[in-house]
Amino acid sequence: MKADIEVPVLVVGGGACGLSHAIFLHDLGVRSLVVERHASTTDLPRAHILNQRTMEIFSQHGFASDVYAEGSSLEHMGRLSFRTSLGGNGPLDQRKIGDLDGYGGGELKARYEADSAYRATNLPQIQLEPLLRRLLEQRAPGTSRFHHELISFEQDADGVSSTILDHTSGEHYTVRSRYLVGADGGRTVGRLLNVPFEGPRNVRRMVNAFFSADLSDYVDDDTVLLFYFISPDALGAWGGGGLLKAGPTHWDRHSESWVFMREVQPDDPEVIDEQSAAQRIREILRIPDLPMTVHKIGRWEVEGVAARQYRVGRAFLAGDAAHRHPPVSALGLNTAFGDSHNLAWKLALVLQGKAGDALLDTYDSERRPVGARVAEWALNGFRVRSMIDAAIGIVPGERDATRAAFEALFAQTPGGATRRAILEEVMRIQRIGPQAHDMEIGYHYPEGAFLPDGTAAPVRDPMAGNYQPSTRPGARLPHAWLECEGRRVSIHDLLAVGQFVLFVNSVPSSKDDADRWAQAAAAVSSDTGITIKVVVVGEIGLPQSIGGWISPDGNWSRVCGVAASGAVLVRPDGHVAWRGNAPDHDYGALLGGVMQSLLRSG
Repeated sequence: MKADIEVPVLVVGGGACGLSHAIFLHDLGVRSLVVERHASTTDLPRAHILNQRTMEIFSQHGFASDVYAEGSSLEHMGRLSFRTSLGGNGPLDQRKIGDLDGYGGGELKARYEADSAYRATNLPQIQLEPLLRRLLEQRAPGTSRFHHELISFEQDADGVSSTILDHTSGEHYTVRSRYLVGADGGRTVGRLLNVPFEGPRNVRRMVNAFFSADLSDYVDDDTVLLFYFISPDALGAWGGGGLLKAGPTHWDRHSESWVFMREVQPDDPEVIDEQSAAQRIREILRIPDLPMTVHKIGRWEVEGVAARQYRVGRAFLAGDAAHRHPPVSALGLNTAFGDSHNLAWKLALVLQGKAGDALLDTYDSERRPVGARVAEWALNGFRVRSMIDAAIGIVPGERDATRAAFEALFAQTPGGATRRAILEEVMRIQRIGPQAHDMEIGYHYPEGAFLPDGTAAPVRDPMAGNYQPSTRPGARLPHAWLECEGRRVSIHDLLAVGQFVLFVNSVPSSKDDADRWAQAAAAVSSDTGITIKVVVVGEIGLPQSIGGWISPDGNWSRVCGVAASGAVLVRPDGHVAWRGNAPDHDYGALLGGVMQSLLRSG
């Protein structure tokens, strides 16, 4: 039976992961169709932070500036603050428990700026998803279909046949695609594939309340993105929680909307709805008469799980369909963008007949370890939050004992000083959340579409604060500033959609080697049909006549990992595919062999 629609890739899920994947595919010359069971994009803020790696990816595809235009500046999202309350006039009200810099703000700024030309931003999904949907429709009109739900699908040797329900008309239709990508949060595709998940589930029950209120008279620090409240009065399951800015036009104390996040105890009898949530938020903030409107209540289970496989035949899992975990370190959505970006260029090359099907297997071997590690990391970060309660001396369910512990904490006595010193030590451990720089940009693929060079992987910081730049194959290309004829760019700005880039490490005397690399790249590009762009990078004194870029601070020579006249080959997704020194004779044979191995076409 002939399908109603034929398309190379069917993307199931019109959230940020699925929409971004469709954008990436379009930019690579691949048509796709996105189906989303809901009538619109999300009505909850959900994920917020877009980290440096995500913004590098967005920049490569030409819409980082659109995201920055709607999101927060770094100055309004660089700190987390732990408090007893925002309001109230009691002796334990409005007390500061501790602060942490985060996401590249405050004292972290110089370190983060040294490692990427792009800063993080705060743009909740409730704003990001409509932006991505608009971008997709501008570039590829008719690609997304909302209120259309995948009902079933079957795979065969040549493709996937899917049945879709149009909820508006009530009619079913069929889609025939070469491949199917499940970016639906695990609701349908993973279930139909019967893919098992590994890791702890049902760890905690959480409630998010999305509301609007004017808190400008109570917020005293515009740099704070997230307030954590720990109440001295232990109001049961709602004894504290997190308050997060949600914009959408102001990102300082005048933020129009907010999200309040709170754990719910398993035996809590209270029915949490808009009215009860508003009352509890007022109580925790100590602002009893605060005018507010609760727009939506979201409920979710804390888990730290990852799919056992990301590929089943012609179907792939990405984003929350592949890994789910707490929002510690803001790695959930950012990891999803890494998934969709990694898979897109591989699908494009296979669909265009330029690579073998085995290239698609590397999506699983590369991204699955990343998802599993992120799930483990985020769950650890969620658990260490309870160490603050222990350091303060909170006794669950015991209001008087808990209040006494707070009084002792703030007492100007030797014992109080000791308690505060202990709390300060515990607060340092909380950096696992907002200072996970190495988790954000320092992950290395253990195996996949790259050629290992036999070097050992850098020793990674177990607390993820310190990132070590490396061009070891499988790693993200390190940032370096480059200059040419008065133009200054990040090395990431020289990566082009769908192209491999060969960075040649040059010195003034190596013009012949640079020419040989360029000739080899042109020949291999002609043979494979895949553009290999050559970028010559050297130090001060490199002749402009050979078209070279200069690394004015010498950073490239420190991180490139190859000798003069050596080269670093970077994949379309910005990860290093190969690095090596100049061969004795046939540059073309060397580069051709490298590309053949990468494309899994042998």
